Amino acid sequence: MAATFTAFFVPGVKALCLRLGLIDSPDKRKQHRSPMVRLGGVAMIFGFCCALTITWLIGGFGLLPPLKDQLIWTTLAGGLCFFLIGLADDLFALPPFPRLIGQVSIAMAIWSQGLRIGAIEMPWLGEESSLMVLPPLLSLISTVIWLVGITNAINWLDGLDGLAAGVAGIAAIGLISVSFSLHQVAAGFLAAALAGCCLGFLRHNFNPARIFMGDGGSYFLGFTLAAISIIGPAKGLTTVSLLLPLLILSLPLADMSAVIMSRLREGRSPFHPDRSHIHHRLLRAGFSHRKTVLLLYAFTQWLGALALVVANAEMRFLWLTVATAILITAVLLSRKELIDSRKTNQPLNTTSPRVK
Repeated sequence: MAATFTAFFVPGVKALCLRLGLIDSPDKRKQHRSPMVRLGGVAMIFGFCCALTITWLIGGFGLLPPLKDQLIWTTLAGGLCFFLIGLADDLFALPPFPRLIGQVSIAMAIWSQGLRIGAIEMPWLGEESSLMVLPPLLSLISTVIWLVGITNAINWLDGLDGLAAGVAGIAAIGLISVSFSLHQVAAGFLAAALAGCCLGFLRHNFNPARIFMGDGGSYFLGFTLAAISIIGPAKGLTTVSLLLPLLILSLPLADMSAVIMSRLREGRSPFHPDRSHIHHRLLRAGFSHRKTVLLLYAFTQWLGALALVVANAEMRFLWLTVATAILITAVLLSRKELIDSRKTNQPLNTTSPRVK
């Protein structure tokens, strides 16, 4: 449902934005050569909300205890608020610090509504002391860092056509499998709706893109992924449930960490835009736009399969074997294309990615 609704809403959003002049004009640091609509996140929000609303109307949420039901609506409210921050940035080009302050404030409000990292289970300490309850202040700090960090990691990954939507969609599919393997239906509902709106949007966003999701869309994706990983555990974040989202989202998290350290080492602000992200490096190495995106897709799905092994999911080793075969195939094909292009002295990449 989410994929169908999102794909259906995208043309309408694009037509409306073109009529209102809400477009992203090309310049020397952007990859597109004609005006592009960058408010595709609006369609993603509609698709996500419609899918969850219909699920609720047909009684799907009746499977959930009241607390989990509430957390779904809290996640939806938080996603909408993060989307509005990104939408304001798309329309008015907000400075980095006001955006960060807004994100932290919303994350704190979300924490106050019960969506929080409240405890961590450590079974190796013994049954009596296996659950380490976090003090309120530490719980607040951990939750805010988690929500804001993953949100910005996905946002910074949105530099190539289809990259953020594809990586987030694959990560959401991994969270679907993990959630139902751990019998966490609420997280599974949210992950399914998120995966659907990513896949529906990719129909219009894969290279060559006809619309961009904008910061509103990437903030929404990042926050929702972060929230799903907190909703899953029943009592607190177990060592397994803490490791799973870190595994699935390790690509954008590692990319963000490396970029921040690189900028700080060079004496620049962590928010200073440059071309040091992993997709920039692959493009500079000579990979084509599509091969770069597909290679990062392959790596993300392999990490998702690895998370299934950690979660002890059914047929986990079969999925890991398939994912490994896909990753190896993607690497070999990309390497072959790169070697062929160097032999003919024809660079594969002729476009400049969006700078984050």
